[in-house]
Amino acid sequence: MPPRPGAALGWLSLWLVCACSGVGSDGLTVVGKQADASARDGATDFKHTDNPSSIVVPDAGSPKDAGPKLDAFFINDPAPPVCGANGVQTEAKPIDGTPECPGDKNREGCGCDKLGEMAPCWPGKRVNRNKGSCKDGVTTCSSNLEFGLQWGPCKGYVLPTEGASEGSDACRCFSNGKWALNNLVPCVYRTDQAVYLYSSHPDPSSGYTCDPVSMSPPPKPPQDWNTSTLSGDCAGQFKLCYTMKAGAAATPKSDDCVVMTSCVDVWYGQAGKDQPLPNLPGWTSSDASCSKKFIELGGYGEMSVLGKSMECDAVDDGHGQPYVFKRTSYCPPTCSATPTRPECMACSIGGSGQF
Repeated sequence: MPPRPGAALGWLSLWLVCACSGVGSDGLTVVGKQADASARDGATDFKHTDNPSSIVVPDAGSPKDAGPKLDAFFINDPAPPVCGANGVQTEAKPIDGTPECPGDKNREGCGCDKLGEMAPCWPGKRVNRNKGSCKDGVTTCSSNLEFGLQWGPCKGYVLPTEGASEGSDACRCFSNGKWALNNLVPCVYRTDQAVYLYSSHPDPSSGYTCDPVSMSPPPKPPQDWNTSTLSGDCAGQFKLCYTMKAGAAATPKSDDCVVMTSCVDVWYGQAGKDQPLPNLPGWTSSDASCSKKFIELGGYGEMSVLGKSMECDAVDDGHGQPYVFKRTSYCPPTCSATPTRPECMACSIGGSGQF
C-alpha cells in the first residue's frame, strides 16, 4: 500500500526482510507473515527474499581446527574443562577407564561386559561430538579368542570434514542451530530535511506496527522490537547481535554504515533445546545519512555471535571478534504496494539465521 501521511513533521513507511528459506544449513527460515499483510499505520515494509544469491555466509573464516581425520581412533583427547554461566572455569570431571580405553567412547578393541550388547561409539575428539553434522556410530560387544570380550568396529559415525573451519562440517560449537526472531521490520520516518529508521513492534492482529511519530529524530519506541529463541548444538555463554547496515548482503564492505545494533548476552544451558531469549528492545537510528543510504541504496541484516561453550571452546571469527553466521537483504519498500512481484514473493517480517 502507498505510504499515508504521518505526523506533522513527515511521513512513515516500513520495510520487511528477505525471508530466505530452503537454501541449506546457512539458510534463513521464514517465521513471520508474508508481504501482503505488512503495511500498517502508514507504513511500508522491508522484508527478506527467498533468493539464495542474497544469502551469504561471510568469508570471515574461523581458524578453528577441523578436528581429527577419519582414521583418528587413538587420539590424545583429555576431557575438556567446564566453563559455567558465571565465567568460572572448573576442572573436567574424571572419566572412567584409561586414556587408551575411555569409558565414554567405547573404542574398538577395548573391553566390554556383555556379549552382543550394542552401544554408541565415538572415535573423534570430545569437542566435536554430536555437534554440527558429526554423530556417534554404533559398536557391538564381541568375543575375541585371545582377549575375551571387546568392542567391535565403530560403524556409522561421522567425523569433521578435513579442512572445514566453519559450518556444520566443522563440528564445532555453534555449527548447527537457529536463532529465530519474530519481527525484523524497521519503520521509516521522513521529513523535508532528513530520513530516520526506528523499530516497529509485534502486533497480534497485524504482525507488527509502526508507532506514529511527532518529533525529529523519532524517540526510541518503548515497546520491544521482537522476541526470539535459540536452539544450538552446545551449551555456553553467547552474545548474539543483530545489526542493520546500508549496503548489499552479497558484497558487504567494511565501511558499510551501521543503522543499528542490538544484542543479548545469554547463558544457553541445554544443547538441542529451544530457549527463549531476552527481547531485543526498541531502537531509533540517529544517523540520518546512514538511514538515507539504507533506503536509497539498499540494506541488509547481519547476525553474529561471540562467546564460549561449556567446554571452553571459543566461539568467534578466529581472531577474537564476533562470528557473522548470517547476512540477508531487506526488500525494497515497493514490495508493500506490489507484494506479488517475483522479487517480493518471499518477503516476511521475521526470520531465523541457521548456523
